Amino acid sequence: MIAASQGRLQDRRPVSIIDIGSNSIRLVVYEGLARSPTMLFNEKMLAGLGRGIVSTGKLDPEAVTRAMEEFRRFRSLSEQAGAVHMHVLATAAAREAENGPDFIRRAEDVLGTEVHVLSGRQEAYYSALGVISGFEPANGIAGDLGGGSLELVDVAGTTIGDGITLPLGGLRLQDMAGNSLEVATKIARIEVARAKLLKAGQGRTFYAVGGTWRNLARLHMEKTGYPLGVMHHYEIDPASAMSFLKQVAKGNIERIKGIEGVSKARRALLPYGAIVQKEIITAMKPSRIIVSAVGVREGYLHSLLPAAEQTADPLLSACEELARLRSRSFTHVRELVEWTSESFRTFGIEETVNEARYRKAACLLADIGWRAHPEYRGTQSLNIIAHAAFLGVDHPGRAYLALTNLFRHEGLFSGLAPAFHELATPRYLERARILAGAMRVVYLLSAAMPGVIPQLRWRKREDGVLALVIPKNLSGLYGERPAARVTQLGKVLGLRMVLAVEGQPDVIVAK
Repeated sequence: MIAASQGRLQDRRPVSIIDIGSNSIRLVVYEGLARSPTMLFNEKMLAGLGRGIVSTGKLDPEAVTRAMEEFRRFRSLSEQAGAVHMHVLATAAAREAENGPDFIRRAEDVLGTEVHVLSGRQEAYYSALGVISGFEPANGIAGDLGGGSLELVDVAGTTIGDGITLPLGGLRLQDMAGNSLEVATKIARIEVARAKLLKAGQGRTFYAVGGTWRNLARLHMEKTGYPLGVMHHYEIDPASAMSFLKQVAKGNIERIKGIEGVSKARRALLPYGAIVQKEIITAMKPSRIIVSAVGVREGYLHSLLPAAEQTADPLLSACEELARLRSRSFTHVRELVEWTSESFRTFGIEETVNEARYRKAACLLADIGWRAHPEYRGTQSLNIIAHAAFLGVDHPGRAYLALTNLFRHEGLFSGLAPAFHELATPRYLERARILAGAMRVVYLLSAAMPGVIPQLRWRKREDGVLALVIPKNLSGLYGERPAARVTQLGKVLGLRMVLAVEGQPDVIVAK
């Protein structure tokens, strides 16, 4: 057996999921079962199994043939990737078509394993669980739009509330409407009116799940010139969304900026996805729309985790994994987490729950760029953090993490990455400079190795100066550069600060 690369976590055993949808079939091989799962391999085909099912009652025969060939490939890819388990899920088209049972039997023969045909209730449950796994915390209505159906579920923290499945998947709506966008609008309005649970979502968040809605969000990013091309947790104001959706719902999508980035097979369904979302916004009146990159597959994986792991923080879990893989010392960055907690209390900085989470995450990521050339460590760290597959962090929070690590390498007032300065809130920008300033001090004292940080203590002198005290046994670490950085940190905080050695006279700071 070939040894796993050191770029992978050694305690993980790959698992794969094949998701048989009404429009697409996808294989995803994950590094292993984890709170924040990482993809090893990802491939899809737009088979269109559910095309024409409204008029024929059957799966498209050509799509069935293509799917079987793809199943053979997916099974081989799963085995090649070393997956110890392959889970196969089938949704609306397979469960509703007259020839669905025969299709499932053939699929099981080709794949060599059981195919789990999810009921509408199960599909809604796993979709909601996926949203719960991806947000910290989730609170609103999750809407998963597939090719054959739309699942709407109330989510609040870890609680899954009322749910409903509607026949509003893109392919199905297109078929029911006879390719008429006007008729599709009438159908969507009638069906969405059945979802009484949307009233409970007023003033809360609508979580948009599914490929069609992700592609719509990507077009919205292009239209607005959004600076961060990360789909998960992309937030849209309902008023802005409605204006954009009305444009797409008219069907003139070829003129929309960025449309070339959407596959031609997907483009025809975009107006139908826009129609459905527009009706949901009208009925629900959400405070915001947030795009989710996780859904049924991730929800199913989440259900396989032990209860204790399900409650772990997804962002911190992912950052710990990255720290293990890329830091010089995982122990050192964990020491940094604890020391900055104490330091922020000493500085009188109050943190919200999310601000504390983000600070801890930034500390865990503080050394992931060390292998780069010193002149590029800041920008490399920023790019890794900005585009990492993190869950449980919004985009301003992601900017906080990225800027902290840029400032830690490039200086506290670096003008690089101006788009991220705009994306972060003024409060996050200030916190990023303070946290980076603290990092710039301790890395000069610890050489990125463990054991020093826990011995550093803050002491307030009688003259009001705050001293960072090095113990006697580490007095050799005192020097001009760390002393200057302590002074710089004090300026950012609006405090007088010095670096001192225990038992030795402190440097006098003029008032």
